[in-house]
Amino acid sequence: MNADHEPSRLPLRAGAMMLLAVAIVFLGLGWHSAATSGDDPEQELEAAQSQATSATTQSSASAAASSSATASADTPQLCVFNAGSISGLAADITESLQAAGFQTDEPGNLSTASITENTIFYDTGQQSAAEEVADALGGDASVDPRPSSFTQCPDGMPVIVVTR
Repeated sequence: MNADHEPSRLPLRAGAMMLLAVAIVFLGLGWHSAATSGDDPEQELEAAQSQATSATTQSSASAAASSSATASADTPQLCVFNAGSISGLAADITESLQAAGFQTDEPGNLSTASITENTIFYDTGQQSAAEEVADALGGDASVDPRPSSFTQCPDGMPVIVVTR
């Protein structure tokens, strides 16, 4: 072997390792950016303040309302999800539940084929509250224990609507 004619491979290896290190850093930054996208602490604080203000307004309006309000004090906040094909259904149901005296979160959409009827999921000790919600919806909703795989609305009671 003649050292004068054999090219040195050290710069090529060092360059490849440098490119690999840079790729790993960018991959980590991309994952962090994707995991925290949409997180705006100021916006979350304003949303929490507006929910507290609306909860205070709703509770004073409920106290002044007639006995038509059906929500009991032990009913948790409701999260209404539209799992059907009717646009705006969750918002409509949220408004009617608020009018009945229930505390609700912002309505949302749920993409699933496993829920085909209006369903209220409850946690341990919340079955009677879930039945109150079903009565407020006209009694045509199924009241079932919350499956462990259903992680949306962890601090409230999920109300999944498919039809009016």
